[in-house]
Amino acid sequence: MKQEKIIVKLGKDSYPVSIGMGLIGDIGAAVGNILQGSTVAIVTNDVVAPLYLEKVRSSLKQSGFRVVTVIIPDGEEQKSIETAKRICEELLKNNIDRTHSLLALGGGVIGDLTGFAASIYMRGIPFIQVPTTLLAQVDASIGGKTAVNLPAGKNLIGTFYQPKAVFIDVDVLDSLKEEVFTEGMSEIIKHGIIKDRNYFGFLEGNLKGILSKDKNLLVKMISVSCRIKADIVSKDEKESGLRAILNYGHTVAHAVESLSSYKSVLHGQAVSIGMSVAGRIAVLKGIFPEKELEKQNKLLQDAGLPVSQSRFAADDIIKALKSDKKVRDGKVRFVLPVRIGKVTIDDDIDDALISKAVNSVFI
Repeated sequence: MKQEKIIVKLGKDSYPVSIGMGLIGDIGAAVGNILQGSTVAIVTNDVVAPLYLEKVRSSLKQSGFRVVTVIIPDGEEQKSIETAKRICEELLKNNIDRTHSLLALGGGVIGDLTGFAASIYMRGIPFIQVPTTLLAQVDASIGGKTAVNLPAGKNLIGTFYQPKAVFIDVDVLDSLKEEVFTEGMSEIIKHGIIKDRNYFGFLEGNLKGILSKDKNLLVKMISVSCRIKADIVSKDEKESGLRAILNYGHTVAHAVESLSSYKSVLHGQAVSIGMSVAGRIAVLKGIFPEKELEKQNKLLQDAGLPVSQSRFAADDIIKALKSDKKVRDGKVRFVLPVRIGKVTIDDDIDDALISKAVNSVFI
């Protein structure tokens, strides 16, 4: 199947997103016309490095780049100021200057950390994204959101800083554990709910092939998700309005992740639970039909994702919601579905209603 290419249209900061098979082996030639400096520093982790680092490094060297590598431990807990500082110190030690570039090789944590480091190191150097998880391919690698976590909440320190290019190789998905692959389905299903009912139907009809990693289906699915996100980002780069709909499910998700200390619940699993809560709030408000919520939750469950949780107390979730960065003047802001394919943003939700929805999911 031919390679798909999408452009994230942001004026002088526009960049291509390439989606296909076997892209990692040709990364050097692909970035030759994108990166101007002589050196590329690859930031990856100790899980991804044994799988793909040498292939990427060899390709870059064959295209004439000097290659530096920074390897950090795997895990969401690495998404911290301390790790970002360590990356910057490694770059300095290896004489990386403002003409050089970073390459994020890994999942969302690596992408966020690398983008954040690129945005602050010497006041900004170029970087490219080579995401290796389904979640990162359809979400974190596109849009220029970079961040690190604080104990009080997720992504509380960060920047908007766009990559120079994104390369999505579906072949890397073969190496993912089942739960790591399926967590990416939460963001994909989210795209159907917030923007495209026909896409949601495509996912329902092709879920078996998708979960068995049919490569042609994966390229098609990832391309549609990336187009949805690219279109939204192009219209609202810094989340002043429209882009906020991409946060569907994330208000509660961030509370779950914070309570789990970013260790025991995968991001996509937390988002799935968050969508279940948001859908229930919308039903209780009378703006979302119960049957639509059932369709949403069935697809999430069929994809191997949770729609309820018993590990955390509802009261603790409600308390954690108050420290989310989407709170405005003490009011928790939710993205709520109106129907599959359309959502609205609402910060006028009674605390008792939120409590009732949370209690129905955290059982």
